[in-house]
Amino acid sequence: MTVRKIVPVILSGGSGTRLWPMSRPEMPKQMLALTADETMLQLTAGRALGDRYAAPIVVANARHAELVEQQLAEAGAAPQALILEPAGRNTAPAIALAALAAKAASAGGGGDALLVMPSDHVIGDVAAFHAAIEAAMPLVAQGWLVTFGIAPDAPETGYGWIQIGDELQPGINRVARFVEKPPLDKAQSMLASGDHAWNGGIFLFLADAYLEALAQFHPGILVATREAMDKARIEGTRVYPDAAAFAASPDDSIDYAVMEKADRVAVVPVAMGWNDVGSWDALHAISDRDASGNAHRSDKDGDVLAIDTQNCFVRSDGIRVSLVGVEDLIVVASGNDVLIMPRGRSQEVKKLIEAMKAKA
Repeated sequence: MTVRKIVPVILSGGSGTRLWPMSRPEMPKQMLALTADETMLQLTAGRALGDRYAAPIVVANARHAELVEQQLAEAGAAPQALILEPAGRNTAPAIALAALAAKAASAGGGGDALLVMPSDHVIGDVAAFHAAIEAAMPLVAQGWLVTFGIAPDAPETGYGWIQIGDELQPGINRVARFVEKPPLDKAQSMLASGDHAWNGGIFLFLADAYLEALAQFHPGILVATREAMDKARIEGTRVYPDAAAFAASPDDSIDYAVMEKADRVAVVPVAMGWNDVGSWDALHAISDRDASGNAHRSDKDGDVLAIDTQNCFVRSDGIRVSLVGVEDLIVVASGNDVLIMPRGRSQEVKKLIEAMKAKA
């Protein structure tokens, strides 16, 4: 099959609570300019512009419709469809909605390739990403489901891993197995083995290939999402899937629902400066730092004054933050909230979120 276009599918339904207090349900991290002047959503859309790519299909929370439209318009990446989920149902149903929309819009049926990208990841080497996409396209055209394996540089326990199997074509291998988030000793062993990669959650496949895999391995998702799209309300480029039908869909990730079960699943190992920016520690690690290891940034009228500080991450969107004689701290000020914690413990933000919910 000749693939005419690659359709970017941008998943923008996450709430990004691990980056509280800046990331909140009403303004999640993908809508924020955390790593550059552009927001993370805009950076994601910018990776798939040009003749090779069609206009994106974006799957987002209905409450963010105007924000998504505004930010993509500013980035010159207006979507062909903005699918607004009435409720969160994980990645497998979200991608199904996009695949059904792409199939309906394509003159060739389901023959366009879908490049599925989370909206809140960093890719430092976009050229390497594009090269990996091109390496995958011959197998994608044959109906393979492709994922991208991130070259690991640490025994990361917060990511899923992929064991890389036999080479299928230059630069692309069969997936031997998917590994769930491992304990440290297992992660260390996989890193040392040299035949494992991080699972970055980026996928490339034909719309038809994905829908056929759902029909085989998780038909409940396909039935529910197809009904939701058949009954959808359409307003310009906005698509509102039927809420009752979509609510009937099982809640499952693409990894569990399809990728771990299907036979023709391939991985492109790639080193492309990827980071999922899943914590303030992760953002500190990829930020520009001064000679003392500090990464300070303020927005709007905010200011940061740091004297005799080392290895601190400070971010403010309003108030002035001043530090003297401290080290290894994360300080984030947003609105009326200030977060202070030692570096290395930013994953514990979720404890704060849970405690605040309990007090509400």
